[in-house]
Amino acid sequence: MGSFSIWHWLIVLVIVVLVFGTKRLTSGAKDLGSAVKEFKKGMREDDTPPARLSDESREREPSRDTQAERDRETR
Repeated sequence: MGSFSIWHWLIVLVIVVLVFGTKRLTSGAKDLGSAVKEFKKGMREDDTPPARLSDESREREPSRDTQAERDRETR
């Protein structure tokens, strides 16, 4: 009683097709496929390491310690 046979799944499939219709099921499958495709594309793009700042740009930007010191001085 605990396991479903292939006949149970076929009956469920027929009921789902009758309730939703083939047009809605195919459009849903297309949407699901495009979502999976976009997810995989996003995962491939995330594999690139983040860009690092050059030494010149680090010198131009104030560091966090310097900003913390400035905050203490203003109080």
